[in-house]
Amino acid sequence: MRYDRIKRLLKDDFEKLQNAKVLLLGVGGIGGFCLDCLIRSGFKDVTIVDFDIFELSNQNRQIGSENVGFVKVERMKELYPTVTPIKEKITPKWCEEFDFSSYDLVIDAIDDMPAKVAIAHKTHKKLISATGGAKKLDPTKIELVSIWKTSGDPLAKKFRYELKKSGFKGDFTVAYSPELPLCKDLGSFVGVTGAFGLTICSAAVRKICS
Repeated sequence: MRYDRIKRLLKDDFEKLQNAKVLLLGVGGIGGFCLDCLIRSGFKDVTIVDFDIFELSNQNRQIGSENVGFVKVERMKELYPTVTPIKEKITPKWCEEFDFSSYDLVIDAIDDMPAKVAIAHKTHKKLISATGGAKKLDPTKIELVSIWKTSGDPLAKKFRYELKKSGFKGDFTVAYSPELPLCKDLGSFVGVTGAFGLTICSAAVRKICS
């Protein structure tokens, strides 16, 4: 049986995963591994949103990136046939117009800061968000904490600042790492970005089961 071993682990809670509706925003280095984990864990109703295509430079860290030039959500639909793909650029305007109400869980795996802030305003009660997974080498430093308890990570710092500036008063869980950046340019290691995705999936399973 495909899900026999996860059922042994979760017991009756497994049905909660089967019945949950999840919205995953971004299927790049973090989001792609998160999606793989969600599907393998038993989530059936997952909607994915992304606008990008795969580029050669994605191949060190992104699932599906061997298909250079393919639209990411369309390639993910081929790999994971049960997902619902939406090819849209996630912007504050898109967030304002999109109906999040039917989803039990929203996962933010994007980099665009104005959009991340807009997502938090609309969905923070059911949100799990990713901070910076680039420029780091040690996946064991990844933590799940309140956005307000992050430290050391430049993207998380910027996220907190922009949330405060926007008047945001809520709270939500983020995956973050206090490991300091090891380079200035766009360095990345799949051992960290992939682990971010798996960590967020673990948080999703626990949040739905609770």
